[in-house]
Amino acid sequence: MLVHPWDAPHDDTEWQDWLAGHDFGQLAVTGPPGEPPFVQPLHFAYDAARGEAVTHLARPNPLWPALEANPQVLLSVVDDYVYVPGPWQAEPDVPPEHGVPTSFYATVQLRCTAHVVDDPAQKAELLNRQVGHFQPEGGSARAAAGEAPYGRLLSGIRGLRLEVTGVRAKFKYAGKRSGRVQERIAVRLSERDGPRDAAAREHLLRRSGA
Repeated sequence: MLVHPWDAPHDDTEWQDWLAGHDFGQLAVTGPPGEPPFVQPLHFAYDAARGEAVTHLARPNPLWPALEANPQVLLSVVDDYVYVPGPWQAEPDVPPEHGVPTSFYATVQLRCTAHVVDDPAQKAELLNRQVGHFQPEGGSARAAAGEAPYGRLLSGIRGLRLEVTGVRAKFKYAGKRSGRVQERIAVRLSERDGPRDAAAREHLLRRSGA
């Protein structure tokens, strides 16, 4: 992924704060020779203090042999994306029809070493961490190996600890455009008010310092 200086996060806090509110992504695993990568959509719980994300998948999932052959994976999250028409991006001295259309988006890519978790007690602990993230209000019984209601179901899944070894993040929101163009785009996003336009506008204004 290309990250221009004007699209790079201002600091680690920026991408960590964004990732804290985005816990669904795609896990890319190198496929067998001659085959494309496996790309698995999944929920995950990211733990900045431990430097890892945790998740689980069904035991019959076909990616397990590839994952065990090469545990170096990429967890990718993308959101707050919008299409920006060309006239919105035209500088004041350029005809509107000469403006270049583009996409705005935020993304974080976590390079990870995957650790498969098969021990029942460790799987239960991993599941409880995930549920605690998604259901902080509670309401579900805790998983425990050999105990109802979930103990007997643990054999049907395998856990994954994704140890983060590198991060690439990008916030592509008109960072190289002039202040006048950024202001125009912010107004147009507000007027259009389509899906994700408000989030994109917030990124643009926050990163431009407006």
